[in-house]
Amino acid sequence: MDRRKERRLNLELPVRIWGVDRMTRPFAEMVRVRNVSNHGAILIGVRAKVQTGEVLDVQHGAARAQFRIVWISLSGEAGIEALAFEPPVFSMSMGIGLPKVFEMVGTG
Repeated sequence: MDRRKERRLNLELPVRIWGVDRMTRPFAEMVRVRNVSNHGAILIGVRAKVQTGEVLDVQHGAARAQFRIVWISLSGEAGIEALAFEPPVFSMSMGIGLPKVFEMVGTG
C-alpha cells in the first residue's frame, strides 16, 4: 500500500536548479524532475555535490520555489520536498506548470 500523502504523476519535466554545494560553491544546472507532486519530486541528473538537508531553488517555467533535499542517490537522483508556505511549482490541481496534455486528464 502506498503511504504517500499526495497523488503523483510519473512524467519528466525540465527544471532549473540553483543553490550552494557542500563545498559552499554556488551552482546552477538544468536537470529533469520525475514522479511529481504538488510539494515534491525526484531530480534527475544532478551534477553538483549537494547533500541532504540543503535548500535549492527550483524553477519550472515562471514558477519558482525553494525545496529541501530529502535523499540523494549515487546515480545523480535526489528527492526534494517543498519548504512550508512555498507555492506549488508543479501544481497538479489546476494543471499550472504542466504540459497541456496533462491539463486535460480527468476533465471528462
